[in-house]
Amino acid sequence: MPAVAAATESEAAARDANPQYVLPLVVRIERAAPPQRTDALETAARAVLTFLSDPRATDGEWAPLVHAWTDGRIRKVVRRARGAEWTRAEALPGITVTGDTAQVRVYPPVPLDGWPKDLARLQVSGTDLDDTEPPAPVEPGSLPVLWLNPELEMTAGKSMAQVGHAAQIAWWRLSDAQRKDWADAAFPLAVRVAPKDAWPALADSGRPLVRDAGFTEIAPGSCTVVADLPVLGG
Repeated sequence: MPAVAAATESEAAARDANPQYVLPLVVRIERAAPPQRTDALETAARAVLTFLSDPRATDGEWAPLVHAWTDGRIRKVVRRARGAEWTRAEALPGITVTGDTAQVRVYPPVPLDGWPKDLARLQVSGTDLDDTEPPAPVEPGSLPVLWLNPELEMTAGKSMAQVGHAAQIAWWRLSDAQRKDWADAAFPLAVRVAPKDAWPALADSGRPLVRDAGFTEIAPGSCTVVADLPVLGG
């Protein structure tokens, strides 16, 4: 299966020669009640998984777009919407996933330069979010955890895309039965910043790891997220 970041320069060049598509995600950020940062990240990851498991994406009307998207670099872009912008965004074909405080809508892939106008006009900037309280600790082995690199500074929007990548790589590693079990449980997962002393071992553990292509915010090849799924061991 394709990887989020190519392993070699020649592989990257080959994938870059293909038509480039992007998976759009839109997070609802109302001025009066913005979502909590961690909830937004977790909801984005679940939105990607919900999309990947949807019959329209696996063998239905969206499948050709998914194939075109995975033939190139696996790009995701997160934009923000509020008020009437969100209403227009919800009217387009896609899937809305709701967390405790966050709403994220994911759409079938679009050409890199061919976004629908109601999505193209939305802003990428302005997705800086905070947690009013630190997220609760996760008991080891209790559920999948997407560990963020503690050494990197990323906006919430960038982080949402990165945890979406990690969830996708992990999804590809699972068997059909494991995928069904996760989907049937509504994709329980947590997103946390890894402890600084634990990150090197996580990054070298063989678990699903995202290496960013470096299009925005951080240097190419930066390791951003490790997906720690109990069913995968490691």
